[in-house]
Amino acid sequence: MQNFSEKVNFIWSIADLIRGHFKRAEYREVILPFTVLRRIDSVLASTRQDVLDTLAEIGDSVDNPYDLLCQKSGFTFYNKSLYDFESLLGDAPQLADNLRNYIAGFSDNMREVIERFDFDNTIKKLDEKNLLYLVIERFKNIELHPCSVSNAEMGLIFEELIRKFNEASNENPGEHFTPREVIRLMAELLMARDAAELKRPGKIVHVYDPCCGTGGMLTVAKNHINALNRDSEVRLFGQELNDEAFAVAKSDLYMLSRDGKDAENIAFGSTLSDDRHRNQKFDYMLANPPYGTEWKNEKTAVMAEAERGYSGRFGAGTPRISDGQLLFLQHMISKMRSDEDGSRIAIVMNGSPLFTGDAGSGESEIRRWILENDWLDVIISLTTNLFYNTGIPTFIWVLSNKKPQNRRDKVQLIDATSFWQPMRRGLGDKRREISKEQIAEIIQLYREQPNNAHSKIFDRRDFGYRKVTVERPLQVNFQATEERIARLDRERAFRNLIKNAKRDPRHAVEEQQLIKSILNAMPNNIFKNRDNFLRILTRTAEKQEYKLKEPIRKAILSALSERDETAALCRDKKGKPEPDSNLRDYEYVPLRDDVEEYFKREVSPHLPDAWINTGKRDPKDDEIGKVGYRINFNRFFYQYEQPRPLAEINADIRQLEADILATLREVMG
Repeated sequence: MQNFSEKVNFIWSIADLIRGHFKRAEYREVILPFTVLRRIDSVLASTRQDVLDTLAEIGDSVDNPYDLLCQKSGFTFYNKSLYDFESLLGDAPQLADNLRNYIAGFSDNMREVIERFDFDNTIKKLDEKNLLYLVIERFKNIELHPCSVSNAEMGLIFEELIRKFNEASNENPGEHFTPREVIRLMAELLMARDAAELKRPGKIVHVYDPCCGTGGMLTVAKNHINALNRDSEVRLFGQELNDEAFAVAKSDLYMLSRDGKDAENIAFGSTLSDDRHRNQKFDYMLANPPYGTEWKNEKTAVMAEAERGYSGRFGAGTPRISDGQLLFLQHMISKMRSDEDGSRIAIVMNGSPLFTGDAGSGESEIRRWILENDWLDVIISLTTNLFYNTGIPTFIWVLSNKKPQNRRDKVQLIDATSFWQPMRRGLGDKRREISKEQIAEIIQLYREQPNNAHSKIFDRRDFGYRKVTVERPLQVNFQATEERIARLDRERAFRNLIKNAKRDPRHAVEEQQLIKSILNAMPNNIFKNRDNFLRILTRTAEKQEYKLKEPIRKAILSALSERDETAALCRDKKGKPEPDSNLRDYEYVPLRDDVEEYFKREVSPHLPDAWINTGKRDPKDDEIGKVGYRINFNRFFYQYEQPRPLAEINADIRQLEADILATLREVMG
């Protein structure tokens, strides 16, 4: 087995052994932990005897032999069991017990990782179905030592297996990982301007992924930095909620780093509700948070964190409960270093965080916070069908609090939707990939910042606007007809006369009947002036010795009125026109424009009676209109295409009609 596909297919063939005994959704419970265990077994094979010899030599003379045994194993973990994959098969009757003994022989740190797979239950099932021997025998025949399978390739194998598991069980096949070429693009974008700094002797770099999955982003970033400077010390940090992905990431990092520190820096749990790297800062951060995933389970913790304001992680606001992508981005921003070196972030998200939410919403306020702090550097629009789990468009955001002078107060948008090539064989929804040459083209666009068909440079305020409330006057007529009086039954204040009756509702019913009798006694003509109508209404009520209370008066005006552009304007006590809430509208005024000038230019010529509601102001700057930010990516790169001439379209239609008729004649004989 020389290539990646052969290894994946060999491991996946275990499904043939267990098919019929395990449900399709349960394949992962067998294949994934045995793959991890076989790789660890391969890694420890060369030093296994040294560990056993040392154990025999020291006996019980050393209370805590961990450091000594790790020194012998060459890693920060070891196995002191007498068994390995080869010897386990030599005692078939006791295979299940011996396998448990083998797992129990691992040092505590690695055993805790393996236990994330709930492996003991899997062993029991396989043993009961007489499949345990066959599975171990099959895994014994594949070599997974890092000398044969690099950590990068092993990461791809794990991710392809997870994709197959989820595809088999109709679950989300791309939940835990990102295509490697996308990660490479993210890594190069992060470090495109830092090559000289990263090559500095003795450079120490901290890289973080808050939803690290199987660790692919972290290892690719580390490899990229080491390619620039092999002597640099790269420390990896991450957190993952999924048990299996966490176990895969942590176990492989134990084998990747001799001191085991990277593995120890991978924490388990929900990043949103339980930050396991609290108060830590990082140089580079990468993430692919889940798209459109609810954060309802974390709501209590997230809202408590948000109430802390900017001293917490979610001070800018919280997005809608159905999508937590912008929570992950805020969390990463909270991890940026505040010193002169600063930090850089690359996060891949779908289109929702670009524009979802109106002015004043949580999403808009988060975008406002990011842009007004000048952290957003570039957004790259990627092609569709690039990810394993979705065919929708995706976007890479790059943020920095150490932007160079020529990029300050600027945001670059790059349209890379045409930068792709077809895959020879699709994987799930992934049918396209980005080549190394295309990655280089995107990086060149980022470095050179041209204004062309693929790249545009904007002032950060170009994405801002003020949502201004536009009012129009209330113009209605009034008439006490049978139809309009019947509408009174739908008015809340009128219905509440009975609802609020304390004991006997009969008096309330009598009051309702009295009100209707007053209205029936009104003149039947149409009143186009509200004040005139109110005078007649009050006079008629007084004749029946009934005093109209304000809620009932408003209910009558609402029920008996209809919009009428020929009616007189309704005015308040100060003589100013009252607004008609049904005609209320909103204008989205670019942040760079003067609101009054914009209104005169864009609104007044079409609606001369309209005016701006100056009472609706932004709470942060007390100016007219709420401030909002959105990034309508497609609008900036839209290119108008001239429609085909009508004569040409008609000719095509006539030709199609002729072809259909000819086909029908052949069918009819």
